[in-house]
Amino acid sequence: MSRIAALAVAGVLATAVSAGAAPDRSAADGAGPQPPKPTAPPGAALDGEAWAWTQLTSRGTQIRYVSTDSSQSCPTVRYTLGTARNPFQMHRVSTPMGSQFPTTVCELTVPLTATDAVLEQTTVRAATLHPANRQLPLPRWTPTTRPGRIGVIGDTGCSLPVTGPAQNCATGWPFGRIATSLANGNPDLVIHVGDYLYREDPNRANDKPANPGCRTSADAASWDCLVADFFRPAEALLARAPVVLVRGNHEDCNLAGQGGAGGAWFRYLADDLRSNGSCSNFTPPAFLRAGTLNLVSVDSSLADPGDSGNMANRNLFTNQFEAVNRDAGLPQHATQDYFVLTHKPLWMVKQAGFAPGNVTWATPVLDSAVANTSLHALRENVRLVLSGHIHIYQMLDFNTARPPQLTVGSSGAPLDNGPNDANVVGKMFGRLPQPVHQSITQEQNPPGGIGVFGYAELLDTGSTWTLVFRDTNGSVRGQTCTLSTSTANKSFTCV
Repeated sequence: MSRIAALAVAGVLATAVSAGAAPDRSAADGAGPQPPKPTAPPGAALDGEAWAWTQLTSRGTQIRYVSTDSSQSCPTVRYTLGTARNPFQMHRVSTPMGSQFPTTVCELTVPLTATDAVLEQTTVRAATLHPANRQLPLPRWTPTTRPGRIGVIGDTGCSLPVTGPAQNCATGWPFGRIATSLANGNPDLVIHVGDYLYREDPNRANDKPANPGCRTSADAASWDCLVADFFRPAEALLARAPVVLVRGNHEDCNLAGQGGAGGAWFRYLADDLRSNGSCSNFTPPAFLRAGTLNLVSVDSSLADPGDSGNMANRNLFTNQFEAVNRDAGLPQHATQDYFVLTHKPLWMVKQAGFAPGNVTWATPVLDSAVANTSLHALRENVRLVLSGHIHIYQMLDFNTARPPQLTVGSSGAPLDNGPNDANVVGKMFGRLPQPVHQSITQEQNPPGGIGVFGYAELLDTGSTWTLVFRDTNGSVRGQTCTLSTSTANKSFTCV
């Protein structure tokens, strides 16, 4: 190699390191960075299928890539940074592990100011690639701005329990249409508040022809079932915007703490990916920065497992909310908005009957944990709590420093009945009780009827946020609500 060529290669490698790329984590612990894995020689047959997407993590923006091709290699991503446009080798996180995880997983951390990210065609060894145009969405915000349009979805999978009613995945499951409608709205960021894997018994599915690797009971929680339940219906959305992924209770650990839906979560979707198939019941909060908007993902997947009012894990979650308050109280964050993302809601009404006082609240252990913090509350710059779990759309506010609770669990799985909103207003809620100021639930036959499939959309006004609910086709249903600018009296004005 000539000296000039050698210097050119060294310059490219130095640029990759300065961009914040993570080392190859498939190496043994402490082994350090590894050289790029070779790709198949030019002209070699391509095989398998690959999916690539952009995910906001606690380490910044990451491009992730999962492939079933046999090369076990990672592709190269080319993006523009400043005036330079260079290629960067993705880093291998894991290689195939049994029939559940027949994949190679790669990732690359990309600077916030990067633009125009594309997978290099000659380095992709998969016969089929999603997105087909090889282009990956990157943040459109800067360090001093925030996302202008945010979509919120949750509880999206097609429900196939081992026993009980099976959802009609072929024609009665709306997640694909919801994801496409949201993509057509050109969001800057998409937040999924948890529950992706609902195919507990794929043998009961009526869409098997579309999912050849997700057809039997033994396939449950496999990569192919994750593709069937999430990646394939969300393809247009993943090609349009970066995503934030929150863990739901369906991504739980099995008794062995290995494999299962939780194993799939940590291998493909978690904030910090794993290569060994292991699963942890609890993980610390993940602090995600979207410019001047701070998102804190609190793993509530095992909070009150039976939804029975159990308080066993209150102290654990108290420590997590203490961490949220410490971060929100840092001088550099004091004037910035925070959204807390937690699959199980802090404050929401599961049902409210027609008799006065007949109100059932969800996950009181989380409310109690917040009350148990040193502040006995979330910091005032926590503007919203975004959750799912209950399969309805509901906005609940208190017109106090307590942030409004937005629950979006209506994006695919079978819908629940909502509460009678009129019976909710004025009811006291919480270990430190506060009366409900406003309850807005989207239902087909209110009051107290079954919910409506759809998603939420938050729009930045420059000083606050507006909120709308959109149905499966993307049409606005109900009122447009604007969050108050006051942090002492947080409520929505809806017209």
